[in-house]
Amino acid sequence: MDDRYSPSPLWNYNNSVKVTEEGVAKLASFKSDPVNFKLALWDPQVNGVRYLKALIFELASRLTPENRGRLRRIRHRETGSPISVTHDGDSVCMDYLLAVHELEFISRYVEPDGARVLEIGAGYGRTCHAMLSNHRVEEYWIIDLGRALALSREYLRTVLDTEAFSRVRFVSVDTTDDLDRALGTARFDLCLNVDSFAEMPPETVRNYLALIDRRCSALYVNNPVGKYLEKELDNHAQGDEVVRMALATGLLRDLLDIHDSRAVAALAPKFLSSYRPGPRWETVGDGRAVPWSYYWQAVYRRPDEPPTAGRTTGRRTGGQRGDAA
Repeated sequence: MDDRYSPSPLWNYNNSVKVTEEGVAKLASFKSDPVNFKLALWDPQVNGVRYLKALIFELASRLTPENRGRLRRIRHRETGSPISVTHDGDSVCMDYLLAVHELEFISRYVEPDGARVLEIGAGYGRTCHAMLSNHRVEEYWIIDLGRALALSREYLRTVLDTEAFSRVRFVSVDTTDDLDRALGTARFDLCLNVDSFAEMPPETVRNYLALIDRRCSALYVNNPVGKYLEKELDNHAQGDEVVRMALATGLLRDLLDIHDSRAVAALAPKFLSSYRPGPRWETVGDGRAVPWSYYWQAVYRRPDEPPTAGRTTGRRTGGQRGDAA
């Protein structure tokens, strides 16, 4: 070897453990092996946060001015120490990127200002936080399991001002034996379900859809179109029993290649029919939910009972404590 062009100690190491003689001889598989994880890609098994941040950064760079405005109106996004990047001066995490895209889609078909909103399964409350930060919602009701509800209650109490928080209602399914009675006479202009119908027993989903049919004028759903069994995605790290339980939940249990766009699109009609709350409801908009390849979103309306939202107009500019995160 010409010493003038000798490799660094780092590459001597790489050649000994990654770009090995045996490795470069495996033409059929080298692109998913340590050889290529050094030559072209980061090893996804140990660089998950790096890839997540790269995805967040790319999505942030594609925000429209309208969605950038929606994001900036959501203050205290850093509460809870999310995995974030900084783009154009804004701290951006995946959760609130999803929230602004969802809010954009919903707002095409339903006017949130003045609406009474019901969310079934709110997680820690980021959808509620995003909506109350951007719209003057009349009331926002959350139905959830007790422990998740405890988290969303404290999170929303922290990130919203007192007046905005006073418009949020919390209903625990763990402590009521009659959900209809717990809701009283309340009716809702819009119901939301983001990524939780797919984790419920099928009969529970049907019961919620019947409740929506009785009480709501519009429904937004954002959930997977089916199930997957690709062990390479997560190595079934939670164990085979958890995988078995996951495959049995939800209304949509077809197995598919979730990274095959045609396979995903082929299941969209089943998604739309499965989440229609009743025969009178119409799909007014649907499409893939960015960025996940196998998530679909749709808005349904009852044509015989159009939403009554819109009693107030304009974006909400209050409802937060202090300065933007």
